[in-house]
Amino acid sequence: MWFWWFMLACDMLIPALMIGFGILMLKNPPKKINGTFGYRTAMSMKNMDTWNFAHDYAGRLWWRVGLILAVPSVIAHSPFYNASEDAIGILGLIVTTIQCVVLVASIFPVEKALDKAFNKDGTRKEK
Repeated sequence: MWFWWFMLACDMLIPALMIGFGILMLKNPPKKINGTFGYRTAMSMKNMDTWNFAHDYAGRLWWRVGLILAVPSVIAHSPFYNASEDAIGILGLIVTTIQCVVLVASIFPVEKALDKAFNKDGTRKEK
């Protein structure tokens, strides 16, 4: 039973980090373009306008996706409460893998939004 709780806590880490960093990116994005912290892609680092846009968009996306991921993560664990440690471990691996895929896939909508709003040189597109 303790392993079930441990794996549930582990599987809630990625959604919790997405929610936390999403709120952080929305409320307090990095003030300067840097290669250490923040949403760092070639397009997001073109200038401060693209940097701020990317953090706002990614922050909102991560906040929402983190909340959405938390629900099925808990639901997936529920039927395994009295299961063997092997079954719970495999479930945890599957849930974490799906969460990581979703986390990495979140790059694509942010980059698409950047491409839609900005030219390749980082200037805003005319509407």
